[in-house]
Amino acid sequence: METKLTLRLKKKVIDQAKRYANDHETSLSKLIENYLEAVTKDAEEDIRISPLVKSLSGIIQLPGNVKLKERYHKHLSEKYL
Repeated sequence: METKLTLRLKKKVIDQAKRYANDHETSLSKLIENYLEAVTKDAEEDIRISPLVKSLSGIIQLPGNVKLKERYHKHLSEKYL
């Protein structure tokens, strides 16, 4: 069942949201509905971890001084540049 909802928002936000919805070929109502569904979903629904992945979690132990972000950026730079 659908029902009507009135929201008070800044005009600028409404105008931007209407443009976004139009650019993505959807209605503003559907855009807001999808957003509210996404943020109110139970966390358990979103994350389904297979038994295999659960069994592998925590297997790798890295030393505390490893700078993962820096190593990852270096890897991407070497790969794509």
